[in-house]
Amino acid sequence: MNQIERDYMDLIQAIFEDKKQYMDKSDREKAEMLDYYTLWVHQIKTPIAAMRLILQSEETQQYRELQGQLFKIEQYVEMVMAYLRIGSSSTDFLLKEYEMEVMVKQSVRKYAPMFIRKKISVKLGNLKYKVLTDEKWLCFAIEQILANAIKYTNEGYILIDSENETTLVIKDTGIGIAPEDLPRICEKGFTGYNGRIDKRASGIGLYLTKQILTKLGHRISFESEIGKGTTVRIEMDTSF
Repeated sequence: MNQIERDYMDLIQAIFEDKKQYMDKSDREKAEMLDYYTLWVHQIKTPIAAMRLILQSEETQQYRELQGQLFKIEQYVEMVMAYLRIGSSSTDFLLKEYEMEVMVKQSVRKYAPMFIRKKISVKLGNLKYKVLTDEKWLCFAIEQILANAIKYTNEGYILIDSENETTLVIKDTGIGIAPEDLPRICEKGFTGYNGRIDKRASGIGLYLTKQILTKLGHRISFESEIGKGTTVRIEMDTSF
């Protein structure tokens, strides 16, 4: 090996070491940020719980409205953690068999005040089967779909059923999604026509839902018709 070749190899080695140091630093910074927001989420839950107790002391329309807004804050806090963790190598998936009915009822109970407030009924079909998934993350995905269904349904019902015990179906009687928006509704930050009506829409919920379900090996699809509602399907495995 001549001097030019040795110099070239030294240069390649130096570039490799610089890149490794940069990647290590980037990984440390991401880990520190995740640790900080994890701590922040746990800390913010304390005043949220305190406010919920205070608001439960009065049963007035104003207090009920405040409870609804507080519930939304809780959901946004959960979305912060999901957003950070879904792009992290430390996503804490625990894959095993879970009862679909248990997970769905857990999610429905969580959103019960919102269903009551908007006078939307919930219909449950055949959910007595098991699926291979992660309970916490699948429930998060179901809850994001329910949140959207409640937000864009002014009257009627939300049906949660299954097809062949492999596909969870969530159907609402809401305002529907424009045909041109359907292919893009899981894109990060995309809000579409409905989002332009609801200026508070962030376009993050369905993006996170799609990312989570993909990591779990599940598939999500949408059917919708303006003025008649939306049907969401989550296809998944039922056993090991």
